[in-house]
Amino acid sequence: MTRRSFGAGVLAITVTAWGMSKLSAATFDPKTQNAAGEYPIEPEALTTADRTIVPAQLSESKVAVYEIARYQEAGIGTWTYGKGEAPVTRTDLMPQAYEAASVDQKHRLLTFFAISDIHITDKEAPNQGIYIQRLHPEISVTTSLCSGVMLYTTHVLDAAVQTINLMHKTQPFDFGISLGDAANSTQYNELRWYIDVLDGKMIHPSSGDHLGADDVDFQKPFKAVGLDKSIPWYQVLGNHDHFWLGSVSVDHGPRADLRQSYVADEMFAAGDVLGDPRKIAERTYYMGVFDGSKPYGDVKFAGEVKDFPTPPKVAADPDRHSLRTAEWLKEFFNTTSNPVGHGFDLADAEKGFGCFSFVPKADVPIKVISLDDTQKDDDKSLDIHGHGFLDEARWAWLKKELADGDAAGQLMIIATHIPIGVEPSEPTSEMSWWLDPQNAVTIEGLLTELHSHPNLLMWLAGHRHLNTVKAFVSPDPVNAPEKGFWHVETCSLRDFPQQLRTFGIFLNSDYSVSIETINVDPAVKEGTPAAISRQYAVAALQLIKPDIRTFNPTNDPTIAPMPSASYNAKLAKQLSPEMVAKLQAQFPMG
Repeated sequence: MTRRSFGAGVLAITVTAWGMSKLSAATFDPKTQNAAGEYPIEPEALTTADRTIVPAQLSESKVAVYEIARYQEAGIGTWTYGKGEAPVTRTDLMPQAYEAASVDQKHRLLTFFAISDIHITDKEAPNQGIYIQRLHPEISVTTSLCSGVMLYTTHVLDAAVQTINLMHKTQPFDFGISLGDAANSTQYNELRWYIDVLDGKMIHPSSGDHLGADDVDFQKPFKAVGLDKSIPWYQVLGNHDHFWLGSVSVDHGPRADLRQSYVADEMFAAGDVLGDPRKIAERTYYMGVFDGSKPYGDVKFAGEVKDFPTPPKVAADPDRHSLRTAEWLKEFFNTTSNPVGHGFDLADAEKGFGCFSFVPKADVPIKVISLDDTQKDDDKSLDIHGHGFLDEARWAWLKKELADGDAAGQLMIIATHIPIGVEPSEPTSEMSWWLDPQNAVTIEGLLTELHSHPNLLMWLAGHRHLNTVKAFVSPDPVNAPEKGFWHVETCSLRDFPQQLRTFGIFLNSDYSVSIETINVDPAVKEGTPAAISRQYAVAALQLIKPDIRTFNPTNDPTIAPMPSASYNAKLAKQLSPEMVAKLQAQFPMG
């Protein structure tokens, strides 16, 4: 494993009216960046059907996940390329006698990509949850609180965008959709980095005093390539986009000073919120930050409050301020990529309503319904705010969108952040549908509604950082198999396996539909920050799950198998007689 810090760059710093340092210009390292300051990727984009990333199987290590400087000597973060994984043909929704091998794909109706859980992170912000990882080193979810990948989130997104652009040259995408958790903790600068990467702007991935911005790779300014302007992209709201670390309401939770903590110059102190979010009101542990001046981002200012004679100080930064939902939505209108707003309606955005629908191709009867199914900003519940939730307005809107789609003869895709019906322990899981009087519908009521719309093809989601495919079979599979739909999750672009998903929707020779969904590893170039992030993502997996074969201890058949964690599939979907008749007229097959 190689590691670089760069000394060639020269950084110009100016002082604003607030007294904060701001970056204005930089030169670039020719070893990894081109003359424009971009980080190139490999010249070929291969999918996981071609090859996979296989982490090495390691014996248990005494290295902690935050001890990044020790990875190389301990052989941590190593991986090899493995064989590709051919798509698994799934006919769960089809009549019992259906034979997929006898059917040909005749018309490609739609091609798109999905990314999810990018978690663009300001690793120098003072109010993170880094120290909680040390309190629970054995729990895999804590890698989201402290892991080396937090240093490189903008770089990985940039590499994924370039990979999409490369694939677009051979099989054009009709659109792309991001399934939520663009930002890690509701911060303005995190969201701006995210949008600016997709827009292809200069990225200054540091904050506060911008430590290391002239000589440390994850802090150096770089030029994002930007998504090909011919590809429209759309955005879904995630729980991390408007809750502190995706877990606590900023203004309505148990910590009155939480909003101020974002822009403070003092290290945030809290209790162990992983087991009990109410402990955010305690001041037991300083949470720590990554040191931007160190080549491995050493964690500093983390530990018990009693062990610090005075509160640790950081450089405050007003750009770290927390965004409310309406503010978050409106930021997507400040963009140079397409479409402006990325699906959100400005009037709805001003009210904090983050749902919309669109038809990607005018000549193809498919509608995408982008649904905000996260909890509300004013949710005062004292739990981890990662549940599925619909208030009355969103529930009424969804039912109308589904009914309108049926009336218009449109096939439909629902895109959300929170998945449905995927946790073995539902309804008690922290990621299950929210059982609360404020929720307008139970999971049972939601599924009943979805099954009443035979034109629904699939429900897309992120949130769990997993690649899964689940069949929601029709309640009457013999007489009305068309009432079934697919549920497809896309993993995190930040944490292992750091993949995006592609989708191809085809009309088959028997007027059924097949959906091909393939995971793609970004085509990172060796030595670049995105390549280092891949090593760190593998390292986090190895350190938290020493036996990576036990990644799925409950043997949930919907979860992608290790070691690659990818899941490629070809999914068959029966259409209603009415929809078949419409498509026969529009797409005759000789």
